[in-house]
Order: sequence, then C-alpha cells, then structure tokens
Amino acid sequence: MKTVGIVVEYNPLHNGHTYHFTEAKRQTASDAVVAVMSGHFLQRGEPAIVNKWARAKMALHMGVDLVLEIPFIYATQNAEQFAFGSIATLHATGIVDEVCFGSESGDIAWIEKLAAILAEEPLAFQETLLKGLAQGRSYPAAYGEAIQALLPSLATDTLQGHVTEPNNILGLNYCLALHRLQSPMRPATIKRQKAGYHQETVTDQSIASATALRKLILEHANNGIHAIRPYVPQSTFEILQAEEAAGRFPLTWERFYPYLQHQLLTRWPEELATIHEMNEGIEHRILQALPRSTSFYHLMETVKTKRYTWARLQRLFLYSMLNLTRSKIAVINAKQGPAYIRVLGFNRTGKRLLKRMKETSTLPVITRVAKDKHPMLTLDVQAGALYALGLPESLRQKEMQREYWQTPLHFDHI
Repeated sequence: MKTVGIVVEYNPLHNGHTYHFTEAKRQTASDAVVAVMSGHFLQRGEPAIVNKWARAKMALHMGVDLVLEIPFIYATQNAEQFAFGSIATLHATGIVDEVCFGSESGDIAWIEKLAAILAEEPLAFQETLLKGLAQGRSYPAAYGEAIQALLPSLATDTLQGHVTEPNNILGLNYCLALHRLQSPMRPATIKRQKAGYHQETVTDQSIASATALRKLILEHANNGIHAIRPYVPQSTFEILQAEEAAGRFPLTWERFYPYLQHQLLTRWPEELATIHEMNEGIEHRILQALPRSTSFYHLMETVKTKRYTWARLQRLFLYSMLNLTRSKIAVINAKQGPAYIRVLGFNRTGKRLLKRMKETSTLPVITRVAKDKHPMLTLDVQAGALYALGLPESLRQKEMQREYWQTPLHFDHI
C-alpha cells in the first residue's frame, strides 16, 4: 500500500486543505494518507481555535487514514524545528513513502537543490544569518538574505523572492530534514491555490486561508461559523457547530491572557531570563509593557519589534505560561528527535497502517498516555491541561484530564 505523508494544522480544515489532500494523493499515486498534525498549540505560538481531537475528526471525515500528533516541543517552534519534528515523526513510522507539502512556488527542483546544500551547514550561511539577526532583521528576512548571499547562482527568477514565502520556507526545511535524517521518503509539492498563507481577506468564492477564516469567525461573534460555511467542507462546519454548542469553540489568546499576566507578574526578570528563547533582555521590555497593556493584543503591539516578530513573541509567551526553561529543554533533548509516535485517530485503512506501523516503527507507538512517561510527552500533557484553562469553568476539570482518558478516534465510531 503506497502511502503519502502530509504535515498539517487544520485550524480549521477548509476547502484549500481538501484540494491539497486530494492532489497529494493523486500526484503521488498513493493508496493511503498519513497526516502528522499539531496539537492544541500551533507553530505560530497560538492556541488552536478548536482542540486537536475536533481537528483530527475533521481530517478523518475528509479522508485522511491515520492522524498522528506532532509533539508540542516541535509544533510550537520555528520553521526548522517544526519541520524536523514533523518529518522525523513520519520517517519513524516506517510506512510513509512520500511527503507532499504545499508551497507558493509549486517547484520541488530548486527546493531540493537548496536543501542538499544547506544540509552541509555551510559556515558562510550561518555567519550571514547571524549577522542579519544581529542587525535587527526578522528570522525569515535574515534567512532569505543568507541564502541569496550564499547561492547567487540560484538567485534566478525562480528563487528571487521565493525563499521568504512561509510555505516555501517550510518546504525547504521539510527537505532539509529529509536530508539530515537520510530518509528514504521522497518529497513532492503542490502549488498553493488562490489564498496566501497569512492572507486575511477573502478573495475567492470557495477558498480562503485559515487566517482569513479565523478572522471571519471572530468578527461575526454570533454567526461566525455560518460566515465561513462556503469555505469549509460540510463535515468541518458540523464539527465546529458541535464544538460551539459544547462550549469548546472558539479559543483565542485573549482567553489565556489572565494566566499569562500572572506568570509574568510573579517572576523576577532573572527568572524570566531562563525561559526558552527569552534573550537579549526582551524580558525587561515585556515587564515594562505589561502594567499598561489592557489585552493580549495590546501587549503584543507594545512589545513587538522588527527582530521579535508576532509569531516569535507568541511562542515566547506560550513558553512563559508553561515555565519552559532552557534547562527543561535540555532534559527533553529535542535535537535527538521525537521520543514516541502519538496516535490521534484512524479509519479502517488507518487501522491496517497502524498494525503495520507497530512492526516497522523505530519509536514507541502511543495510543494511551501512561502515568510514567517521557519528559517530551509530559510537556504535551501539560499543554493539554493549559489549553483547558481557556474553556468555560464548567468544562475545565474534565478537559484538563482529557490527555489521559481520550483514546484515538476511530472513524467508524465517530
């Protein structure tokens, strides 16, 4: 059974994702699809608008056969670490033949060529990147400039401007991870259609970015789900309706702002300085802004700089809420790759894949969280409990324990 892997967030799953799923399966002539998906918190450091179980259900209804979870420590990192954790998870299954991702360019050739060169970690590239960061550039901008300086021969019309596009950067890092893992999985890409990754406006009758859809949901407080109905599959619409009725949708950073305030206000600057990625004295800027910030959005606007992008700050605040210090990062040892494979859901085909994966996987396959667990999984469980704090009080106690009692979703039983 030929199998293609995809890396997803589905926040929420929309018609553009359906196009990618269908094309990935068609383009690679695959019989089955394995999706590795972010959990409750996402790559840009924000809470998912609806929990991972609802989003896994969306994926299964669309036709994904097996849904796995990207561990928190990778799901909420920069593009390089996010890509490494995602690809390493798919690689460890031993059942995935190809990996297919969306990109702005739709051209795999230059991405593969560039990844092969960067896999050698050329010193000139690292020096140029660090120089750009020291000059106050954002990571994506400095990254793109370092590539163009290193590889003028590739700075053609194909490459010019493409290396700073978000999906192209992710695709490049997916291929880079494949090289570093010496994985037999082959990469493929599909050109992103009609809506850009961060595009906030709707310009098409049936396809819009997840960013635009989340904006529509929040702008139409009493009718948010109906506002996005033309842009999502019927199954997604119905799942969101059910989650809203249950009081679990929608979640935003504002729900967590009081908890963030507490964590920041009760720590000395020296304590905050130990948080993962808290460097260059940014803790002082945060503490100065906190007393006069009336909301999470206000705090972000006050602290944000060219160097500290919106996504980087969100990740930093998320790490602060979890007290994720550099010493904890050292214990988790994420550079060694995922410590397990967590299963979120499957259908009949996925059940066969799961059975085969238990024989081929190089990592433990987890369908139920035990009390004794790896520090990486402990962090996943803590993130799940933290996510529950954003829910209505009547739901929190049960949802805080959901990581322990929720078993993988079986499509036949949904």
